[in-house]
Amino acid sequence: MRTLTVALDARSYPIHIGEGLLARTELVAAHLKAPLAAIVCNETVAPLYLADFSKALRELGVGLTEIVLPDGEEHKNWRTLNHIFDRLLENRCERATTIIALGGGVIGDLAGFAAATYQRGVPFIQIPTTLLAQVDSSVGGKTGINHPLGKNMIGAFWQPLLVLADTATLKTLPDRELRAGLAEVIKYGLIRDLPFLEWLEANIERLLARDNEALTYAIERSCANKAEVVAEDERESGVRALLNLGHTFGHAIEAGLGYGEWLHGEAVAAGTAMAAELSRRLGWLTEADCRRIAALLGRAGLPTAGPALGAERYLELMALDKKVAAGKLRLVLLRRLGEGALSDTAGSAEVCAAIEACCHG
Repeated sequence: MRTLTVALDARSYPIHIGEGLLARTELVAAHLKAPLAAIVCNETVAPLYLADFSKALRELGVGLTEIVLPDGEEHKNWRTLNHIFDRLLENRCERATTIIALGGGVIGDLAGFAAATYQRGVPFIQIPTTLLAQVDSSVGGKTGINHPLGKNMIGAFWQPLLVLADTATLKTLPDRELRAGLAEVIKYGLIRDLPFLEWLEANIERLLARDNEALTYAIERSCANKAEVVAEDERESGVRALLNLGHTFGHAIEAGLGYGEWLHGEAVAAGTAMAAELSRRLGWLTEADCRRIAALLGRAGLPTAGPALGAERYLELMALDKKVAAGKLRLVLLRRLGEGALSDTAGSAEVCAAIEACCHG
């Protein structure tokens, strides 16, 4: 087991990474405020892990409520969130009840938002079971739900007490979900860790083959990068915004097509290609840099072009992005490979041109 720390003073917490950690329920029990927990899971993950995990916790004397939700980004909404509240209230869950997210990014975001708001805040633990959740969404305290007009527009910052990333859960992950997670891994190399980007270029096939040593290294390196950023800028007032490379374009894809049509990581990959193209048009990246990014995304089995929604539709959806300030759209771009930058200097014509250059259909 490898352990990292998200350094937030009194609210600091560990990230445990390793194979078989789901069976080590003592790691979870050690962080419970009281022997009470509500496990939030979905219909895909529950048959794989919920029964054994719950049994082991109960054997440690923990009283449990199990909440199983439908699977998919299209269910990350008020209705599903309210179902969590219904189950918490029906089972008389208290302020000392810890909500445990057992699943991917959607489950983590929903359970975390429920934890942030139920009885004005209850303890929260993340147990991510997808690559994307293990390297990104489970770390840093962002929680929330989608609105038909924009992704993650309603939510709260609510840090977990613990993140437990069991690499064994990736063995049951569908290939498409694994590839989607790699988009967030590649992001770290592009925005702040050039040596990691070079490592990914040399080892992407090992990750696709689910080599446990390679996966563990990529998860640890990604989490280390995110932990450093979150410790410096917990609430995204500055450098943390760089973690959204490709996301403003990607969120427009998700909202424009309908949530769940593309996986989040797929949309981020296409959005990253758009951000790279815009960076090139601003004179920051070379054509060779853009080809290098596209080649790595392509080798990872990820899209490098977005759907042809029309540039104006993209702009309309991107205008709802959380990084809009004083009416100006701020985009995460690349000054060079390994260095991200937040910029509001690109005009709408340049943004549209970059979008059109990276769309198909």
